[in-house]
Amino acid sequence: MFFKDYRQHKNAHIRHSLFWEYDMEHFDWQLMKTVVVQRVIERGRMDDFYAILNMYGLHEVKESIKKIPTMSAKDISFVCNVFRISRKDLLCYTKKQSTSPLWNS
Repeated sequence: MFFKDYRQHKNAHIRHSLFWEYDMEHFDWQLMKTVVVQRVIERGRMDDFYAILNMYGLHEVKESIKKIPTMSAKDISFVCNVFRISRKDLLCYTKKQSTSPLWNS
């Protein structure tokens, strides 16, 4: 697994700049877990990934990934390969599959 050694990075921190629109003094990391995981997937660096894995644990990160409402095709491929999650288990993928196109072309 790509992040198998994340426990060796206990000092990794999530960059607060990923959450520019939130008041970080009153930010609830547990309540906003899915948002945190989504931002790290979209814009994070390796230290951000290590930090969420240390903060939430591998199982909770995987469960949060499954609840993310929207993700780019590139990010879907990334999380499915790295975290060994089936596309069918992702909310963003099943929502995308169930929506019909507006125009028949």
